[in-house]
Amino acid sequence: MKNLSEMKIQISLLVVLLTITSSSIAQVGAWDPKLEEKSAKTISIFEEKNDSMKSYFEDSFGFVVFPSIGKGGIVVGGAHGRGIVYKKGEVIGQAKMTQVTVGFQWGGQAFSEVIFFENHAALESFKNGNLEFAGQVSAVAITKGASADIAYENGVAVYTLSKAGLMYEASLGGQKFKFLPKGKQIKTDEKIVETE
Repeated sequence: MKNLSEMKIQISLLVVLLTITSSSIAQVGAWDPKLEEKSAKTISIFEEKNDSMKSYFEDSFGFVVFPSIGKGGIVVGGAHGRGIVYKKGEVIGQAKMTQVTVGFQWGGQAFSEVIFFENHAALESFKNGNLEFAGQVSAVAITKGASADIAYENGVAVYTLSKAGLMYEASLGGQKFKFLPKGKQIKTDEKIVETE
């Protein structure tokens, strides 16, 4: 009987994850100006929490800011977030992140995430959809006053800032990204949307 209960929980979580993923796919087609505002505010929060972050935002070749990523799971988990992509400080597009994980995890959380790109090749890899984090990749959690020495691995460095909740799993494994360039037209079921 216990196995049946566990299976029901896992199936319920899978249904929730599929619902989140399908609704997020529908949202990627239109440009969201409020997301730009939230991203700018998130940059300020990272810089307030840790003084050394300011130079990383100024000196990196590019970066993507996810103001809010929601994550949850019990054995099977998932996360979703939308963000703004910058190249040398200028907005060049928006991004969507989805993640499905299986393994030890319990709880839910909301956090902000910034991915820094060391060079042109790393940013292009992200834009082309070739960046996907393997299971062992983890982020540096930003805390007030602690040193945030940037350490690029394969041209990428990731930093997170907890917003709320508690999650017993810190891995970024399974994160996948989709890039939407600013100015691109996306054909939706109803109309063509100009992304500004």
